[in-house]
Amino acid sequence: MEEIGLPALTPEQLETLCTIAEETARKHILSKVPAKRVEKLDITVETTAEKSLTLSIEVELTLSPLMGEFNAKALADEAVKQAFTAAEKYLRELKCPSQK
Repeated sequence: MEEIGLPALTPEQLETLCTIAEETARKHILSKVPAKRVEKLDITVETTAEKSLTLSIEVELTLSPLMGEFNAKALADEAVKQAFTAAEKYLRELKCPSQK
């Protein structure tokens, strides 16, 4: 993610950031695959805010064998990209509240 010059984030803002990323990834996957065809969906979002903010998003996805040739890895990668996009949008809104 590019440098966008944020002030230090509060614990509540960091929690909101993680929640937004996790919910975005989950919604993306469930918009492409029915929930009953998902055997395993683990989404991990972690932040560290020492010298600079670091956001890590991992999606582990296993689909039902009934999904056949559906590419679970590609879908998980798309979900991670969507989550980063949503997180960046939230951070930009924090930087400049007048854009809301």
